[in-house]
Amino acid sequence: MHSMTRRPLARRFAALAFAALAAAAVLPGIALSGAALAQAPTAQAPINTYNAIHHPVVGRNGMVASQNFLATQIGVDILRRGGNAIDAGVAVGLALAVTLPRAGNVGGGGFILVHLAEENRTVAIDFRETAPAAAHSDMFFGLDGEVDNDEYRFSHKSSAIPASVAGFDHLLRNYGTMSWREVAQPAIDLARDGMVVWEDLAVNLARSKPRLSANPASRAKFYKADGSNYEVGDVYRQPDLAWTLEQVAEGGADAFYRGEIARRIADDMAKHNGLITMEDLANYRVVEREPVRGTFRGYDIAAMSAPSSGGMHIVQMLNIFENFPLKEMGYGSADAMHVMAESMKLAYADRSKYLGDPDHLDLPVAALTSKDYAAELARGISLSSARPSSDIGPGNLAPYESPETTHYSVLDSEGNALVNTYTLMFSYGSGVVIEGTGILMNNNLGNFTLRPDIPDAFGLMGSADNQIAAGRRPVSSMTPIIVLRDGRPFLLTGSPGGSRIITTNLQLLVNVLEHGMNIADATARPRMHHQWYPDRLEVESGFSPDVIRALRARGHDVQFSAGMGSLQTVMFSDGLFYGYGDPRRPGAMALGY
Repeated sequence: MHSMTRRPLARRFAALAFAALAAAAVLPGIALSGAALAQAPTAQAPINTYNAIHHPVVGRNGMVASQNFLATQIGVDILRRGGNAIDAGVAVGLALAVTLPRAGNVGGGGFILVHLAEENRTVAIDFRETAPAAAHSDMFFGLDGEVDNDEYRFSHKSSAIPASVAGFDHLLRNYGTMSWREVAQPAIDLARDGMVVWEDLAVNLARSKPRLSANPASRAKFYKADGSNYEVGDVYRQPDLAWTLEQVAEGGADAFYRGEIARRIADDMAKHNGLITMEDLANYRVVEREPVRGTFRGYDIAAMSAPSSGGMHIVQMLNIFENFPLKEMGYGSADAMHVMAESMKLAYADRSKYLGDPDHLDLPVAALTSKDYAAELARGISLSSARPSSDIGPGNLAPYESPETTHYSVLDSEGNALVNTYTLMFSYGSGVVIEGTGILMNNNLGNFTLRPDIPDAFGLMGSADNQIAAGRRPVSSMTPIIVLRDGRPFLLTGSPGGSRIITTNLQLLVNVLEHGMNIADATARPRMHHQWYPDRLEVESGFSPDVIRALRARGHDVQFSAGMGSLQTVMFSDGLFYGYGDPRRPGAMALGY
């Protein structure tokens, strides 16, 4: 790793949340909450033909899209200073731990895809949390045989071994050009000096107060000393988290997994019936895997492999779609939505049986992503009526042998790409902050299957292969994706959303690759979701009432839903970089330079 001369970023981030918002009105290349702002017209920028309703932002040297405007700005600053997409990606991930505490983290884990331009190689980085050595399949069942849901979801015991710092360390050591100090300093400054509270952060903390106040360290981190809420315009400081980030800046992963941070985590766990020990932390390992690969309409798809379920099932559904004229059917038509809903049922049924930790079982990846298997599934889809979920089971794969989170995307001028989806699971994870560290812990043991007949925390059915076991990684829906054209990254995307992550990502790909939308229109269009059980088709507002009536006439139980996901998307085309932050989450921003 080559370390660059450190030139600290200006501490304007310490108290300039409002200034960043105001600057978005005048700085070219910024999109805030998905709304593209004015940029001087040029002959190079097809965006200025005004042939769409929503427009992405444009850059000429690189692009960052994340769920928080301060984190996005930090990522772009790293690129401007000569860092590559990997350096910028680590800096964004650390910054989100400060600016988006409900999802950005150092106490969780996730999945990253990296495309290395010089090697023309795409790598899947699995930094999913693992179950502690003392974990077992019956640990959340009481003597009466019932599940203790509070313990399962909102306790020290609900945490798997945090993995984000290990994942970032792996990236920097193997693929980065900057030091830990250089990528961590912006987040340290934000945590230590503070940031001005904006509307979304104030409202979200107030809404989450009953749960976050149950743990004394959480209450001290997220609320004022007198117990009152932070209000819009207040300066919010996180000194304990700044200390943790400072330790990591000096000592990297060793500081987190073997040093004083590890001791504080283990001590706090021991005091509160948690399971994570010093030995658990020291034994955690990042795993490099092969991405799941597929093709669709001439594009190459690279997506996260197991224990993420998303990559396999997105490729599976895209394969099914190739058997139908979705483009001719038209976006938002009853026919297209029906085909997509039926395909979603089939994929989620397979998910319930065939997914687990690939280090503990053999997974039928080739079969699930087989175009022949998809064609067989497509032949079972009737265009005139919905198939009840009770009539659908996991498919027979034998003939074809040979799931609160946040996402960000980074693409640099050399063609290096990074897409990261990482999580605490629920919003604010377990709600537990480790005393003296500012680390908000995950509750990712809730992503395990308690029993095959009991849905997980997101209502998804799972198999015995996803039950809690020491060292096992839970199945996830997190699905960072890179679409390549002629071997070069063309489209980067990903989203939070629990069980809806897979279908949110799927629809972005279909909107761009099948319907020819730009990434802004593709993101803004209303979404749908079906996950096999419960047997209902969820839709956002915005679809035609006539289409809803037609779908119900075919047998779909159509129900309206709140906004689904938060896509953070980057594209490279015609020599230009495009970015778009999903308007469904306040504060999302894409920024190019």
